[in-house]
Amino acid sequence: MVLDMPLLDTRRDKDLLGTFIADLVLQVLSFAAQNERENIRRRQAEGIAAARKKGVRFGRPPKPLPAEFSSALRLWKEGKISLADAARSCRMAKSSFRYRAKREMNFR
Repeated sequence: MVLDMPLLDTRRDKDLLGTFIADLVLQVLSFAAQNERENIRRRQAEGIAAARKKGVRFGRPPKPLPAEFSSALRLWKEGKISLADAARSCRMAKSSFRYRAKREMNFR
């Protein structure tokens, strides 16, 4: 039952024709809603692609690296300290330290 559309009120017309009309209108509305949602997603993707082409970056900006990151990274790469110790010295999670270390090594 759709309250603001009397044509879809199945309580009133319970005969075969009333149910058929209600089902038909519901199918048409469903198709229109699905079509509009697909158009919205397509336009959204186009907008994101255009923004990326202009150089817009999405998401939260990365936190700056701690001052002791480079020395901890060097010691970790040399095998003098463990990953856990390197991350602890920078007050970072191990996964964050590993991720940032990988990025730093790729940029050099």
